[in-house]
Amino acid sequence: MDRFIALIIGCPLGFVIMYFRRAIKEFFGEVGFAEQYLGVGGTNTLVVIIGMLVFIGSLMYAMGTFQSLLVDSLGGFFKSK
Repeated sequence: MDRFIALIIGCPLGFVIMYFRRAIKEFFGEVGFAEQYLGVGGTNTLVVIIGMLVFIGSLMYAMGTFQSLLVDSLGGFFKSK
């Protein structure tokens, strides 16, 4: 059930973040490191990247691939002997 809720909330939230990126930028202001490292308009680019990560992350969690990615990449550090 939690995966379904993550899909229902996460994917539209990712789209909303990308759609209202200008309003988010006006609310929070410019992000210094984004402007420095991503160039002019870096804050807008950072907000779009965050929106895409929210969308993809919630989709991966809903499909179960996020869990398998974590187990495959970090599972060796936490296995009991």
